[in-house]
Amino acid sequence: MKTIQLETPGKFREIEEAEPQRQPGEALVRVHRIGVCGTDIHAFHGRQPFFEYPRILGHELGVEILEIDDNEQGLQAGDRCSVEPYMNDVDSPASISGKSNCCESLSVIGVHSDGGMRPFITVPVQKLHKSNALSYEQLALIETICIGAHGIERSMLKDGENILVIGTGPIGLGAIQFAMSLGSKVIVADISEERLAFCRDDIKVDHVLKADDPEFENQLRSACNGHLPQVVLDATGNRFSMQRAFTLAAHGGRIVFVGLLMGNIAFDDPNFHKRELTLMASRNATPDTFKKVIAAVESGAIDTEPWITHRLDLLDVPDKFETTIAEPKLIKAIINTEQES
Repeated sequence: MKTIQLETPGKFREIEEAEPQRQPGEALVRVHRIGVCGTDIHAFHGRQPFFEYPRILGHELGVEILEIDDNEQGLQAGDRCSVEPYMNDVDSPASISGKSNCCESLSVIGVHSDGGMRPFITVPVQKLHKSNALSYEQLALIETICIGAHGIERSMLKDGENILVIGTGPIGLGAIQFAMSLGSKVIVADISEERLAFCRDDIKVDHVLKADDPEFENQLRSACNGHLPQVVLDATGNRFSMQRAFTLAAHGGRIVFVGLLMGNIAFDDPNFHKRELTLMASRNATPDTFKKVIAAVESGAIDTEPWITHRLDLLDVPDKFETTIAEPKLIKAIINTEQES
């Protein structure tokens, strides 16, 4: 089967592979759609930590089950599924405590092991989340929405609270839409006029703020009736933005870092103590989050239609990936893996 492999930073190549052989506890699935993630882009540019080359990318997947044994989940051949790509040790303390998303020995397919840029893969049955009501493109978006949604879950956002989401990449958009589906008042900040316009016009966010505006904090307080928000979720991975979050959360508030920075964060401890802030990291998502997000997309509470701005075929990835990810109006690119026989 024709497979696309990232050989070195900046260079994809087409290779031939044998079709995978299913093992007990696994399903053989056909990959129909792949979401292009920030992780894929970082890997392409040689900036992804804990990454080895060559690697077959692709962890945001919309798939069809081809072969599967009888299972407790009630899955069967022909079902459409989203893939939970986090391979965890079920006997680890984190997994036992319900936090399989941050297991000590976690391995993510398409990042730490080969992923879905190929027609067929095998997946542990428990990592498949079914929705025959959703399209393969929608299913390929579920994982990235889940990461943002898990950040919202970590924030313990309460009814009537205000939340500031900083950063409007796909992870930030997932957090924004999940928070909006809960009925929360969402304020969005970014330095990109285009991204803010997308949030305002396509996602229908009421309050969008330019993060580098000199009057930003006053505008934020105005959006929150004179106060600061109880929750600040940063999805930028930018040191300045993450450190600034400590000055933007209300007294008694919570800060969630979804974006990852490869380095150190510094903050003013008297300010941190004065406000009695709670700081949380958020990594990946849990199986329950996948179920919640799929239900929200099925019901229409989360609308994925505006997300996909660019599409390309799998075999065009070596020639078109770089120009696609450089498009100024890119929100989300989807790869079609269906090859003509």
